[in-house]
Amino acid sequence: MKIEFAKSEQSTLGVEWELALVDRYNGDLVSVAKEVLRGVNEKHPELQADDEHPHIKQELLLNTVEIVTGICHTVSEAKEDLSRSLAAVREVTDPMGVELFSAGSHPFSAPRSQPVTDKERYSKLIDRTQWWGHQMVIYGVHVHVGLDSRDKALPVLDGLVNYFPHFQAISASSPFWGGEDTGYASQRALMFQQLPTAGLPFQFRSWAEYEAYVEDMFTTGVIDAVSEIRWDIRPVGNLGTIELRVCDGLSTLEEVGAVAALTQCLVDDFSTTLDNGGAIPTMPPWHVQENKWRAARYGLEAIIILDAAGNERLVTEHLMDELNRLEPVAAKLGCSAELADVEKILQRGAGYQRQRRVAAENNGDLSAVVLDMVRQLREGPSA
Repeated sequence: MKIEFAKSEQSTLGVEWELALVDRYNGDLVSVAKEVLRGVNEKHPELQADDEHPHIKQELLLNTVEIVTGICHTVSEAKEDLSRSLAAVREVTDPMGVELFSAGSHPFSAPRSQPVTDKERYSKLIDRTQWWGHQMVIYGVHVHVGLDSRDKALPVLDGLVNYFPHFQAISASSPFWGGEDTGYASQRALMFQQLPTAGLPFQFRSWAEYEAYVEDMFTTGVIDAVSEIRWDIRPVGNLGTIELRVCDGLSTLEEVGAVAALTQCLVDDFSTTLDNGGAIPTMPPWHVQENKWRAARYGLEAIIILDAAGNERLVTEHLMDELNRLEPVAAKLGCSAELADVEKILQRGAGYQRQRRVAAENNGDLSAVVLDMVRQLREGPSA
């Protein structure tokens, strides 16, 4: 089957941020997304098309809303777009006594007690996946970057796969699950890959090979739409983008901007390499799989595999070198400040580290952990 790849301006940007709705006082999840979305639509009728706000969307669970940007040229523009949507949601949630929260998972709410949005595609997903589908009380940040050629999509995907552990480590924020410390930095990474077609992407030598794979998925009934291929990194043909879906939910706009800047810089750097006739190195799938597990388990303390030869290094050390290397790219794209915010995450600690620290300071009270993240989302990392 033929999969068209839409025309995009190189290195344009789009960001999707999943937000949980929680009780202001105890941090427990509240399933009021319908009421929130209805309230947003009533307050902003001028924006509606097909009864839906263009930047504030439904998600799988009724305890979740997703805010999405339009097509942006810079990370600062994307952050401003997200900030406007946050304000629009808070117009409705503040009077309700509902707060916004983002992390890879909710630390203590029981997964199976969370109602699913009444939509056919979500009902089908839960019916098919059963117990695993009911566990998907997880939240993420997705970053789209535009590509000016379809032929760049799969090589850029291969390049981003090499940086999977870097993104996983800096975003890891799901150490707790159902009230227990899992021992992992990112429980979400391992939970989400249990869904059909989720997890690490396959690596294809050509777009035709990718099209043949998608056709097989349709023929065998695995998917009914291309969007049901839920890889951690995937090409999105109808948008003309590569989409990075690795990251756990992030608790602050600053962190979302940092991840978006790193993604945009890497994709632009890969694009330039291809324009200049270069090639992007790949690693064996077994190295890639091991890197994902190490980053999910150890976060910023992961020793990762760097290349097909099996050379290894601490993920934070390699990331610092890459941040320095990408500084000219960031200057060109206008995201130098946001790329520098990646280093702030390394200095301050990733979400999983901060959550464990707050839990220890409050005798294991996970409500305190959620409310701390609520405060960070509202006031910024210094909170």
